[in-house]
Amino acid sequence: MSPSRAGIGARATSAHVVSNGRAVTASRSLPEEVPVALVYNGTTQAVMMATPCDLEDFGRGFTRTEGWGEVDSVEVVPHENGVEVQMWLPEDRAEALASRRRAMSGPVGCGLCGIDSLDQAVRDVHAVEANLTLTPENIAKAMRSLRAGQALHDKTRAVHGAGFYIPDQGLAEIREDVGRHNALDKLIGATPDCSLGAITLTSRVSVEMVQKSAMAGAPVILAVSAPTTLAVATAEAASITLVALARDETFEIFTHPHRILVQPSQSNEAPDVA
Repeated sequence: MSPSRAGIGARATSAHVVSNGRAVTASRSLPEEVPVALVYNGTTQAVMMATPCDLEDFGRGFTRTEGWGEVDSVEVVPHENGVEVQMWLPEDRAEALASRRRAMSGPVGCGLCGIDSLDQAVRDVHAVEANLTLTPENIAKAMRSLRAGQALHDKTRAVHGAGFYIPDQGLAEIREDVGRHNALDKLIGATPDCSLGAITLTSRVSVEMVQKSAMAGAPVILAVSAPTTLAVATAEAASITLVALARDETFEIFTHPHRILVQPSQSNEAPDVA
């Protein structure tokens, strides 16, 4: 497994810890949050607030999930007031990209900043074709491994995680960030072929998380929290199996259940869930 590096992206600060009315001074690790400019062929397309680690993965993943293909090269250039991720695309794609320039400043966790139409926000996604199947034991193991692999979260208690689980190998990659969309982009950038396993998330499943997973070709999403209704509809249209509320041995399948190998219930009545 290739875990996030907890020493990168976190900074120690002092805090007054109060318990039972008594205060002590202690050191607390907090995640860093800096402006990260995504620059293509010399032109800034997006400025996102992100955790400054795994930024090459972030740039490659962001490019893939936006539908711009693969970049020829990536260079991370630190500046006094932030970081530039400088990437180069072939000229034909760079010209097409110029027509959809997204020079914006995105707050943490924002996945649709700079989108200037509703059509762009609910863009169509291609159907994912993959024969991956998972057992309930796979799902439980994937979620346990995701939580156990969150080194930066253990230090800061303030970041999201995204992992890639392959049934025969376990959790192959994990990336973390203060922004859940950033964590997913980093993961996709670090994973050459997302069709071989399941994307696992510590966050809720919003429509843009499904869109990004579909662009990467991931057939299954596993998440700790619930999805939105639009996320479910998008996963259905993209032929993605969406599993959410996955905690311990319990989970709920919202779309394309054929990829999850479970025994049918003896009762024809569905249980009520909150």
